[in-house]
Amino acid sequence: MDLAYYFYSYSGTWLYILLVVPAFILSLVAQAKVKSAYAKMSKVRNTSGYTGAQAAAAVLRHYGIMNVRIEETNGKLSDHYDPKSNVIRLSRDVYYGSSIASVGIACHEAGHAAQHAQNYVPIKIRNSIIPICNIGSYAGIPLALLGYFMGFDMLIYIGLGLYSAIAVFQLATLPVEFNASRRALAVIDETGLLRSEEELKGARKVLSAAAMTYVASLAVTLANLLRFVIMFLGRGNRRR
Repeated sequence: MDLAYYFYSYSGTWLYILLVVPAFILSLVAQAKVKSAYAKMSKVRNTSGYTGAQAAAAVLRHYGIMNVRIEETNGKLSDHYDPKSNVIRLSRDVYYGSSIASVGIACHEAGHAAQHAQNYVPIKIRNSIIPICNIGSYAGIPLALLGYFMGFDMLIYIGLGLYSAIAVFQLATLPVEFNASRRALAVIDETGLLRSEEELKGARKVLSAAAMTYVASLAVTLANLLRFVIMFLGRGNRRR
């Protein structure tokens, strides 16, 4: 009895508990940490007095970027850079806020704008995966399950291949997010947007916690992918 068959001998519930639940718990912990770090640092006003919008603009000037707008958007922690419109959209608290968290988050999004302006290779790779990732998120597992019940192995492989594109996309996202934070912290330090080491440490804590949510999301996807692969391998072993 090989490992795949051993795991398959458990019910789907046990596979879920053994593989997905730990990754899901990691995801919850990561989300809790980013909310905790943001809640704490959003209450500490930076001594330079910069708002998030002003800090993002400072990063853009640092990189000589003149064609990116900074706008307010709805929601909480909904901050993002839209490369199609060349717009950095900051939530109200970040846009107008002068906290350490506001500066860190706004500069991070400006870091993404700098990546696009400088043709950062990892972000090109990530963006090229988006179309197949979108297909995989909707059709990957349904196709694999259809192939499972029809006894059509090729359809299983296609479905799992499409679903695995999600993991590839999330893996490619990691260097993009870490690099945007490194850019943000470097400019903050170099230009004095945050004036003390303690303030810089607070911004780093917020961005590090946010980065861990991407790691946790990848872990959940990989756990789910492994669960389905084991199930389908077990199906093949039972037939033999």
